[in-house]
Amino acid sequence: MTRLYTAQWILPVATPPIRDGAVAVQDGRILAVGPELEVRARLARLGTPEITDLGQAAICPGFVNVHTHLELTALRGRLENLSFFDWIQTLTRLRGEQMSAQDLDIAAQWGVVEAARAGITTMADVGASGAGFRALRRGGLRGIAYQEVFGPDPMQAKKSLASLKRRIEAQRSEETELVRLGVSPHAVYSVSALLFRLVIEYAEREGLAVAIHCAESQAEDDFMRTGQGPFAEFLRARGIVWTPPRTSPIRYLSDLNVLRVKPLLIHAVRATEEDIGLLTFHGTSVAHCPKSNAKFGHGVAPVGRMRRRGVRVGLGTDSVASNNVCDILDEARFAQLLGRAVQADGQWLSADAVLRWMTLDGACALGLDDRIGTLEVGKEADLTGISLAGPHLEPVYDPVTAVVTAATGRDVVLTVVQGRVIYDGQQVQTLDEARLQHHLPSLVAQLSSGAPDAS
Repeated sequence: MTRLYTAQWILPVATPPIRDGAVAVQDGRILAVGPELEVRARLARLGTPEITDLGQAAICPGFVNVHTHLELTALRGRLENLSFFDWIQTLTRLRGEQMSAQDLDIAAQWGVVEAARAGITTMADVGASGAGFRALRRGGLRGIAYQEVFGPDPMQAKKSLASLKRRIEAQRSEETELVRLGVSPHAVYSVSALLFRLVIEYAEREGLAVAIHCAESQAEDDFMRTGQGPFAEFLRARGIVWTPPRTSPIRYLSDLNVLRVKPLLIHAVRATEEDIGLLTFHGTSVAHCPKSNAKFGHGVAPVGRMRRRGVRVGLGTDSVASNNVCDILDEARFAQLLGRAVQADGQWLSADAVLRWMTLDGACALGLDDRIGTLEVGKEADLTGISLAGPHLEPVYDPVTAVVTAATGRDVVLTVVQGRVIYDGQQVQTLDEARLQHHLPSLVAQLSSGAPDAS
């Protein structure tokens, strides 16, 4: 059966906006895009399609979120006003000691509910438990679920790799066309050089995508350049010898030959001009998470310079434990305004460019641009519908400007992945929202029982 989605505006990204347009979908792929009357005429020979009319709304490609931690969704608002190091330590303790496997699954599924309601169709999720992988599959979203691995002690590298292999092998048979696995050696301060080499070799053999937190903070920079700061002190307290390479984290990964696999580097806040050259040379992608970076006081990633030099940059929300919402529309607007403020350029990134950043650029960063990111015939039908009827959106002179400058995830009225309706404007169709929400108070109670946040 052919389904026709119609709206006041279609925003294909690959071509200019279409007024009173339609997108025809069949067998999970886009069959036609154009003015509604023309699309209906083309479909006449196929019989009468099922029609979903969104009315005063815009339909665009599904939003791509290139960095999340779904399993941490239950920690939203729990880790406020902490230093970055203390935040990591507290998070690790709460996740490891006070959250069961079922708790992590509930948290991750609630994160998928939030994402689907905000029009996000693709997520690049990082987690240690496998909960994100399961949640993406159950929720019907598209994504890459990177399995985290830690191990700053080189003496434990083979043991850490063996643990990672077991987790991957236990889930490999459950990969789908929509959701696949990857690996994430966490960061330069939590993974030894030997473990990096072993994980990268394993990823190459198994055809697994790689993601790494990198160049995120001053503490990380101090760790790499001088061997000082909280991360270095933490290793010394555990008897782990660390000799700083006295380079940037990105140069360090390049010297280890890690960048040969074109990993997704998460944050890259402190990337230097030399680092950006390395990213360009190796074809490495970057996940830009401006709100999380700002919340921790880490600074602003030089994404303007990265984009000018051809680095593929996608937008990520990071976890809601550090953001605190999973909303790419909100993230993109913040990224644009922050970039304009930092660069003192009120014309940096047009509304069209920002819409592309939320969709096609994210798909490019994840290597999925041949399948999603634009509304084009033959591509997979990942769609987002956004109401333009709210008082905060009217009047609408230009639909792209209205979406980029004023809409939020709460204006989303439709989320479709590969032709399947995930969110119909009322509730998520693939997960039991009421059941998940029922569990949240007990999760809050148990996660509130730990040490209080810093003031």
